This record gives sequence, structure tokens and C-alpha cells, in this order.
Amino acid sequence: MLTLESEHQRLRLIPELGGGIAGWDWKIAGHWSPLLRAWDGRSQDRYNLACFPLVPWSNRITRGGFEHDGVFHPIRPNRSGEPYPIHGDGWLQAWRVDEQTKDHVRLGLDSHCFDGDPYEYAATQIFSLQPDGLAIELSVTHQGNASLPYGLGLHPYFLRNGATRLQSKASGVWLSGADPIPVAHTEKLPPGWDYNVPAPLDGSLIDNCFTGWDGVSVIRYPDLGISITMRMAECSGYSLMYRPPGLDYFCLEPITHPIDAFHMPGRPGLFVLSNGKSLSLNTRLVISGT
Repeated sequence: MLTLESEHQRLRLIPELGGGIAGWDWKIAGHWSPLLRAWDGRSQDRYNLACFPLVPWSNRITRGGFEHDGVFHPIRPNRSGEPYPIHGDGWLQAWRVDEQTKDHVRLGLDSHCFDGDPYEYAATQIFSLQPDGLAIELSVTHQGNASLPYGLGLHPYFLRNGATRLQSKASGVWLSGADPIPVAHTEKLPPGWDYNVPAPLDGSLIDNCFTGWDGVSVIRYPDLGISITMRMAECSGYSLMYRPPGLDYFCLEPITHPIDAFHMPGRPGLFVLSNGKSLSLNTRLVISGT
């Protein structure tokens, strides 16, 4: 595990577990307080980390893969109990440490058709402690001969309790059927799903992609006296929320494309990269008073 620490914050990384974050803490009243749900230090399941990267795509792909330029590219399911391949393959591989200073770490990954996937790429994560929070830059460069569609995202697990409030702009949401795959888009947000104004995080399951995001979301913790503002530069207009009932965390994911964009008309939010071309996602988590 790698640890970066400044006067006010502490970041713990576990490169071998998908280049994930094991914990991110802020010093409040002289004590470290977790801002993301911390890894338990034992589980190898990346879903138990505080955050992990989504590369070279985000969320699920249906139909056993996708077609591009007349070629079908099969992709196998990659998580037990999950019928669809999910979140790319970078989270399933060990990353290396390419550079480390007291407030900066760069992790790297070279992936070559992992588990039969069609993707050959080089990925980089740069974590930087800043005076007001944490900056994360995730980038990918295509290394295959033929072009392929790419997407990126982050999967942070934010803590929540009865006092926590979220404000995150959305003009619509993709609704799903029996599983999380989108079946229809609506601009009428279901009851309890509207976070255009600050709202609590209890309620029924949400595992959906929202549209109309402006790249800024604010999570307020009045019990801690702080807020986290998540900012995504060059925002795609999409965010994904996972709100499991009865648990002490939720996920708010900055992403470049909606769920199963590979099979949507126009493939919204996906970027076709030829050899040597790159895509980046830049996210900042800024701490301030409530």
C-alpha cells in the first residue's frame, strides 16, 4: 500500500488491486475522518475498495460484446453473479508505480487483450494532493492496430448517513427494466430521485445513468462541518448513481458515457481511438465548509 499524507489529508492506494484507492481521509478537529468508504484491508474484491478506475469502458456491455467497423468483438462477463461484462478490465489488473513524491503518485498499466478482450492500451492514473482536496487524472492511449471505441470513469464510494445531503444537476435519467440495462429515457425524475436541490440519500435502489449533469456535484456532511465538491472537467453530461438501500455509502460516478452506450444509436459519450490516440478524464474532489 502507498500512502500520501499532508497536513490535512491522507490518501492510501493499493496498486495491485486494480490501481484502486484503499482510503481517503481528511483531518477534522485533529483526527482523521474517512471521506470515502475504506477498504477492509483483506478482501480482494475491488467492489470493497474506496474507489477504482473504469477503463477502457464504464458499466455494462450487453449482447456478448459489440461490433465496430464491421467486426464483432466478443467480451466475456468478468464478475461473479454479473451477467454482463462490467467496468472494463483495468480494475481487474495490477498497476505499477511509475512515479511517487510526497504529494503525487503516477500509476501505470499496459493491457494486452486481457481475458480475451479486444483492447490493447496503456493507462495512467495520476493522484495529486492539493491544499483543498484531491485531483485524479485517468487517461488511456490506444495501442491496437485497428481503432476501437473507448470510455472512462471513476467508481468512488462516498459515505452517507441521515444528515448527508447531495446536490447534483440532472435533466433526465435512463430507466431500466428487470436489470440495470437502460430501456427508456425520461425527463420526469421518479419521486426521490431529484437532486437538483440538496436532498437526503435514503430511499429505494438507484442504479441508473443521469443526463444533463454539468460536471459539479456537492455532498454536504453537516455532522462533520464539511462538503465535498466533485468536479469533472470537460463534462460529458452523464453521471451514474448507485444508491443501495440501507447501506452507509453511495456511489456517484463521473463517466464519459451512459450504460451500454455501445448499443445505443450514435454511441453517445464513446470516443473512437486509433493507434496512439488518447482520452482523459479529470476529476477533482474539493473540500470546503458546509
